[in-house]
Amino acid sequence: MKELILIRHAKSSWEVPVKDIDRGLTCQGIKDAHSIALHVKDLLPKSYSIWCSEAKRTSSTALIFAQNVGFPLESINYKYDLYTFECKQLEKVIKSCPNAIDNLIIFGHNNALTDFVNKFGSVPVANVSTAGFVAIQFESDDWNFNKKGITKTVLSPKDLK
Repeated sequence: MKELILIRHAKSSWEVPVKDIDRGLTCQGIKDAHSIALHVKDLLPKSYSIWCSEAKRTSSTALIFAQNVGFPLESINYKYDLYTFECKQLEKVIKSCPNAIDNLIIFGHNNALTDFVNKFGSVPVANVSTAGFVAIQFESDDWNFNKKGITKTVLSPKDLK
């Protein structure tokens, strides 16, 4: 059995004229990331691998989760290929995960996350919100799955207010 946790970066700022990959988080984004991380702490599997887009907003979100959940910063595996907005590319990265890993946490971007959740999850979502958290379980011993999984959790910061 494989469990995939998808976390969208928290709300990012468009106020500073920087490249998209270099955009940081807003104050509200930082607050929302802390809130979601604290709420999902007990929902995380006991062991997992963490993969993160190299974008500043996703890495900042992952660092906030590390601070609140307690996973070591050096356990975050940054992957340039996760800096994608396309479901097909996200799927390719996930399916490249070694089968020895049973639980994978990915910090990534929309529309890739929402499209992936709708393609492979059992619960359709209109949008994975910023700082959104989705857990999908697959009845498979292989990350090269072809069937839908079971959506276990869909959570957004608005759900906690």
